[in-house]
Amino acid sequence: MNHDAPYATLTPDCVLDAVGACGLWTDGRLLALNSYENRVWQVGIEDSSPVIAKFYRPGRWTNAAIAEEHAFTLELAAAELPVVAPLSFSDRSLLEHAGFRYALTPRRGGRAPTLESADQLQWLGRLIARMHVVGARQPFAHRGTLDRATMVRPSMQAVLGSSLLPASLHDHYRAAAERLDGTIEQRQSAIGPVRQLRLHGDCHPGNVLWTDDGPHFVDLDDARMGPAVQDLWMLASDARHMEAMLEGYRQFRDFSDDELMLVPVLRAMRQMHYAAWIATRWHDPAFPAAFPFAVESRWWEQHIADLHELADELA
Repeated sequence: MNHDAPYATLTPDCVLDAVGACGLWTDGRLLALNSYENRVWQVGIEDSSPVIAKFYRPGRWTNAAIAEEHAFTLELAAAELPVVAPLSFSDRSLLEHAGFRYALTPRRGGRAPTLESADQLQWLGRLIARMHVVGARQPFAHRGTLDRATMVRPSMQAVLGSSLLPASLHDHYRAAAERLDGTIEQRQSAIGPVRQLRLHGDCHPGNVLWTDDGPHFVDLDDARMGPAVQDLWMLASDARHMEAMLEGYRQFRDFSDDELMLVPVLRAMRQMHYAAWIATRWHDPAFPAAFPFAVESRWWEQHIADLHELADELA
């Protein structure tokens, strides 16, 4: 496997062969879907609905961690929650072909939710609460935790070690990141321990699809342990939206208002991780094409300013 171009050998024929190896008759129709971390294709099936083939990025997750993602998704589906769960073949949902690990799921369409609607926000709140009831049953053993230890220091090191960050901005970035790390630590200390549970982990509007039957959740690739509010804040653009979501959430599960104080922390960690993600993945040819701004000094200058602004919010 070429780690500088991890998907160089994932050709359309390879994708079709991988799906065919599951005993499905493909009709040759392929549609590449928008995904950078993994590679995701819609594959046409003879006399049946298409399937979605997700090829996991080599080296990112262990087999045990992917198995936990699948088990959690299937547990949610068994609880009658609207998630898109992996298909199993010979009792296996994590498959391998030509050196790639992959999974197949049914295709489920939909449109983005209307997050100005109180009804839709309450509906999402109820569903997320039900997801968290399941997520609180037991912890993940292999998928890690969304916290300062995994999201801040490693992100800082990745950016400082990247050629994307202009040398003239190294000291400025380090100072901003160190300052933000300190304010994150202070805020977390003020809040105290928060209960951790299994989460969707990346619950933003792009991972919620709406149909005439209501919403369903896709892409649990970032599922991990963390505070309940992580699955709420990216869907709530302001306090009014969060209030509507929590009105629905509390119909099925208690929620501590102290967790709302974590929202700026989670936003800051996501901001740091985003820059580090681009820097870490820059060797993948898809990233320079998708994120050309990352070679511009002005983007990094704005990122540094954003880190200071987040630190001001947390101070």
